[in-house]
Amino acid sequence: MTAAPIHMAGERLMLDPMGALFWPAQRLLAVSDLHLEKGSSFARKGMLLPPWDTHATLERLAALLRRWQPAVVVALGDSFHDAEGSERLPRSEVARLATMAAAHRFIWIQGNHDPRPPCGLDGEWLAEFQLGPMVFRHQAGAEPATGEIVGHHHPKAVVQARSGAVSRPCFVFDGRRLMMPAFGAYTGGLDITDPAIARLYPRGGRVFLLGKERLFSFAFAGRRSRVA
Repeated sequence: MTAAPIHMAGERLMLDPMGALFWPAQRLLAVSDLHLEKGSSFARKGMLLPPWDTHATLERLAALLRRWQPAVVVALGDSFHDAEGSERLPRSEVARLATMAAAHRFIWIQGNHDPRPPCGLDGEWLAEFQLGPMVFRHQAGAEPATGEIVGHHHPKAVVQARSGAVSRPCFVFDGRRLMMPAFGAYTGGLDITDPAIARLYPRGGRVFLLGKERLFSFAFAGRRSRVA
């Protein structure tokens, strides 16, 4: 896989095609919106989905840990689909997370789906995390400071391919704020032209669309694209 470099707040960051961020200078890996145990949450409401979303998501996370060998792992909120999600984790996945937390400093950022600390899991629970010029939080602040890394909206974009329109998760970046794609196996997405995302990028920026082995980058007009 080929990661794409960007520069923000004087730091070089790497965007991984699997939907993660790596900060080489700090050996920090960030992922967002894992939504673990979404399948079991839906099952409780009578909507049956295959119950393998947590396993699939953590398999992908384990692959990233092997690739980048981070010292710090930041999960940018909505790591669990609901407040009780961590209590429904299968024992095998609890053990897997414990192994990860023993090998890396794990930081859980509070999200709107998981407003309280995960039950029985190691790591730090924070409303937001700041390291050097970077601030990691779930939702974008009203006034972005240079070096804001957020999740929450599950951004995706549509591009035209030979076979027709293709919709894929993406990063959105304007030099000051980076919005991360959702990492979870069962997460949907919100198109970047939706006002909820476009308003956060009034001057536009760049989109990095996730591909199988690399990222595909193109300009994004932001809020201006909504003006007739």
